[in-house]
Amino acid sequence: MKRFWAASLLALVPLVTVSQNGGGNTRALFKYQIRKTTEPIVLDGTIGEKEWEPHQLATNFFNHWPNDEGQAQNQTEVRMTYDHENVYIMAKCYDTGKRIVQSLVRDNDDDYWGSDNFSVVLDPVNTKQSGWLFGVTAGGSELEGSLVIEDGQTWMSPNWDNKWSSKTTQYPDYWVAEIAIPLKTLRYNPNQRDWGINFIRGDKQNNAYTTWTQFPVNFNGVSINYMGTLEWDQSPEKAKGTFILNPYVTSSSIRDFEDSEQQEAELNNDLGGEVKVALTSSLNLDLTLFPDFSNADVDQQVTNITRFDIFLPEQRNFFLENNDIFSNFGTYDIKPFFSRRIGIMEGEAIPIDFGGRLTGNITQNLRVGVMNVQTRRTDEFAAQNYSVAAFQQKVLQRSAIKALFINRQATSATSEMEYSRNAGLEFSYISESGKLNNTFMYHTSLTPENLEDTHFYGFTGNYLTKRFRTGWLLNVVGKNYITELGVNPRLENYNALTEETIRLGYTLFNPWVRYLFFPEGENSKLNYHGLRTWNNLYLNSDGSFNELENNLAYDFEYRNTAKLNLIGRYQKVDLLFPTELIGDEFTPIPIGNYSFSRFDVQYSSDVRKTFVWNTNVGYGQFFNGTRLGAMLQGSLRFRPWGTFGLTYDYNDIRLAEGYGEKNLHLARFNGNISFSNKLFLTNVVQYNSRDNNFSAFSRLQWRYSPMSDIFLIYNENHDTEGLGIKNRSMVLKVTYWL
Repeated sequence: MKRFWAASLLALVPLVTVSQNGGGNTRALFKYQIRKTTEPIVLDGTIGEKEWEPHQLATNFFNHWPNDEGQAQNQTEVRMTYDHENVYIMAKCYDTGKRIVQSLVRDNDDDYWGSDNFSVVLDPVNTKQSGWLFGVTAGGSELEGSLVIEDGQTWMSPNWDNKWSSKTTQYPDYWVAEIAIPLKTLRYNPNQRDWGINFIRGDKQNNAYTTWTQFPVNFNGVSINYMGTLEWDQSPEKAKGTFILNPYVTSSSIRDFEDSEQQEAELNNDLGGEVKVALTSSLNLDLTLFPDFSNADVDQQVTNITRFDIFLPEQRNFFLENNDIFSNFGTYDIKPFFSRRIGIMEGEAIPIDFGGRLTGNITQNLRVGVMNVQTRRTDEFAAQNYSVAAFQQKVLQRSAIKALFINRQATSATSEMEYSRNAGLEFSYISESGKLNNTFMYHTSLTPENLEDTHFYGFTGNYLTKRFRTGWLLNVVGKNYITELGVNPRLENYNALTEETIRLGYTLFNPWVRYLFFPEGENSKLNYHGLRTWNNLYLNSDGSFNELENNLAYDFEYRNTAKLNLIGRYQKVDLLFPTELIGDEFTPIPIGNYSFSRFDVQYSSDVRKTFVWNTNVGYGQFFNGTRLGAMLQGSLRFRPWGTFGLTYDYNDIRLAEGYGEKNLHLARFNGNISFSNKLFLTNVVQYNSRDNNFSAFSRLQWRYSPMSDIFLIYNENHDTEGLGIKNRSMVLKVTYWL
């Protein structure tokens, strides 16, 4: 078998030597020469002649999505300048006045891209490895985020947060956005006079996105590879004010009604904060003392009817900022590092005393990240220290060598000073054009037991053109590749009869193919339609069969933003252990071979409408029975001040006689009100019969000053049988940006 995997790896080597046939040459073709202003710039949403007329005009935007041919129907004009403190951007966005502003809430990814918007993306280090986005809607709601490379594509992560400002004004035939970005917010080399830059316009009247540079639609509009060049008339000064203090104070009332010893609410007053230090213009140090995460978004509950654990996304801001340097390892199925594991022991939250994170570029081609977090000792668990270190060294044109080291170490007196460590090395090849990418990886783990089979290795990649897209993945996982700070759900298998958890290694093959058709002519109602298939084959460590998933889908995307997906699925499983899927009150499904198929229909309506809805209905076999699944979601928008949505997810599972029948219900209500672009109220009510939980969450946020907030958070949880209360909390939190 080892020879087989080696041959598989060697078979892909020629792919990374394919000619880089023409790559994105947009940085040479599109150039903006920025000049220092001689007039003060006032952010008032008006175009002062003396302010902007002397500066170069960037216009003639190109269509990018859904059609990447020709120039934009509604054009955009952009001018830029700077002074000793800020970079300034002015955008004049022409239209017919029929604008959509979904919400005034800041940092809401869906509402932002669903509105008329203008964004600027920057690569100050000019390496095509990372960058930043700043954007504002016609209604004035803001979004900032970091740009990360994953599977050869550029993605925007809205989790990065920093200080900047904007102002918009709407006119009958156009709207104006003015943006000021402090130089100390950006990471750059003050001796470098060329940056990567692009401008993106969201034109919802035409359901289109247009860009300053022209490049293929199979790459995201924020693509780092297809930026233009920002040419400085002189090297930008080193940013001043490199020390930032962000203290907080909280007052909370918390009561656990399931704790018979707690008769009254526990009152707490806490003080902590964060410090941000720019060691250089491109290297930042973030420190936190007694961090508080009470204002984080509430987890969106899901119905889990799989054989393995699921992992909800990280919500804590300290771990989200610049997280890609640590988390961009492994594959979608295995993540060696998952920050949500920090501060969690056996499902219980552990207080964090302090943490530090160093991220940025040491040289133009070397990006590093180092993080250390210390948790507190509790009655049940020892204090723990978590350390993570990673680097990315750029090689060739766009490729990188990456390394990762992770260590969890008990630091307080225990019967055993135990630890868990992981290390990995990866080579990510990306062709100059970005069409071809492939990553080779090898990871290992180390625990005090000195176990064998601690490896995880393989490769993953894809090849993308406008019409034809394909990808591949191979994971080989040893039974003792333990990732205490990562995600590896298939490793641990639960025996419902003996209540044991058994680790089993496996091999995964995952090829996928997609082909799209783009109808021509103005009368077509479709942006595109096409066929796709993706397939997963799991083998046991000895090469025997474990599981097979074959999927075939046909997709339709309409010009009015509606989507229709038709999906057929076939699954075959060699069940190795008795398994409980719908509740421990039923007899577990026995060991054996199971084959079952399923068909799903998915539809989502025009997102520009006042009422938006989507549904997913599927029916088919499910192990030794059947499953009917139906999800219906509706959202009513009172633009731009309020959005109210209701989601209902229903599963009717009927297993063979003696193994149980059950109806599972998941309902969620979302009510978001934006009183202005600085005052927001978020409400979430969730009912989950699978987890026996009914919860209510409400958060009022007032951004009274840039990067300074007051939060009032209320949260309570009940069981679903009789609605008996489990716990209740109320928190007042104040932060201030110094």
